[in-house]
Amino acid sequence: MSHDKQIHLCGFLVAGPVVHSHAIWRNPAHETPFLTLGHYAGIARTLERGMFDFVFFADRLAIADRYGDSHEIGVRFGDQDATRMDPVPILGAMAAVTSHLGLGATRSTTYDAPYNLAREFATLDHISGGRAAWNVVTSMNDGEALNFGVAQHLSHDERYDRADEFMELAFKLWDSWDPDALVLDRAAGIYADPAKVHYANHKGRWFQSRGPLNIPRSPQGRPVIIQAGSSGRGKAFAARWSEVIFALQPNLTRMGVFKKDVAAALEKEGRAPDAAKVMMAVMPFIGDSRAEAEDKRDLHDSLVDPRVGLSTLAAHANADFSSLPLEATVNEIADTGSQGNLAALRSIAGDGSTTIAEAGRIYGRGVMCPRVTGTAEDVAEELISIVDSGAADGFVISPAFLPETFDDFVDRVTPILQKRGRLRSSYGAGSLRDRLTGVVRS
Repeated sequence: MSHDKQIHLCGFLVAGPVVHSHAIWRNPAHETPFLTLGHYAGIARTLERGMFDFVFFADRLAIADRYGDSHEIGVRFGDQDATRMDPVPILGAMAAVTSHLGLGATRSTTYDAPYNLAREFATLDHISGGRAAWNVVTSMNDGEALNFGVAQHLSHDERYDRADEFMELAFKLWDSWDPDALVLDRAAGIYADPAKVHYANHKGRWFQSRGPLNIPRSPQGRPVIIQAGSSGRGKAFAARWSEVIFALQPNLTRMGVFKKDVAAALEKEGRAPDAAKVMMAVMPFIGDSRAEAEDKRDLHDSLVDPRVGLSTLAAHANADFSSLPLEATVNEIADTGSQGNLAALRSIAGDGSTTIAEAGRIYGRGVMCPRVTGTAEDVAEELISIVDSGAADGFVISPAFLPETFDDFVDRVTPILQKRGRLRSSYGAGSLRDRLTGVVRS
């Protein structure tokens, strides 16, 4: 394994008060102005200063109300779905204050139309100069279905069948303008060559669209495709379409297994085993000493109410935990035969002695995102060791507090990675895709 491999970095965000950390909006140092443009613009500048490849926003299309069949707990305590603004307009503003940072947004193939989405990302790619990325999701939450007038969401495999056709059509639309179709001959008065603009004429099971797109081909041709599917069908979808795979795995062993599974899935699709960059989520706590970093972590964790974690877990697992006594252990619940999806709780509880409340705190503090705690040297060394083991190509940095986590990483860890030759010192020319694939342009 090469020990000079460049590490890719992404900043992970939600356009709201909570990311993986449910303590963000409770930051005792200051208010977190998550409803303001300046908040996101400042983060974008910091990530670009830290030589991050891109930022991307996770998103969902409904408020969480699975816990207690009500939105009361999630809204009262601020769970992960209590507020999520539309990330695409925010990315447009971020494009205006940066020159190199990639800009990624989540969009669902279940509750969007290919033509509309193709226009959004072609626009973003143009105005950013080739920096757009799309995190592709297939919505699975009943609340999302109800918001779009659907009584019940599609089955798991149907969602991915629809997503495959969605991608096929979106790619046709992005390709409906040849790269040289735009002429802009002012003297002759020729805007574009109509022979190089093509109808899509797509007629499939899920979609019909004539095309062509009403936007010329963008700098990248299409956005960089990000995916995070973890099921067998999801991994197959990611292997077919993705250029970046986002993963949340709890330890180095699981990271390595996931990376090997991705390589095998890519080869099955006829792609090179390294055709998609695998980026693991981590939440760093950085201090001048390990003790200081641990104090930061412990303060952060103390701000998480167990019920807010259980509310988010209920939405993610599509299970209602509200009838479970908070003081009971997961083993006790299992022994009583109480109803509910206990698999998610057991995955958190370890040996089963964890209480329901503690499981909620654990989930609320980071949605099972692994934490790296120590000095900047400790954090840099751990990230390097993961990449050198072959378990990842880079990392999705998930903030515990904003903007502090990104400030600490950029000011302290970025210089160490650069000194070790593992992170760029300048962006150079080229698109987001060029940087991810290692293409160097003068």
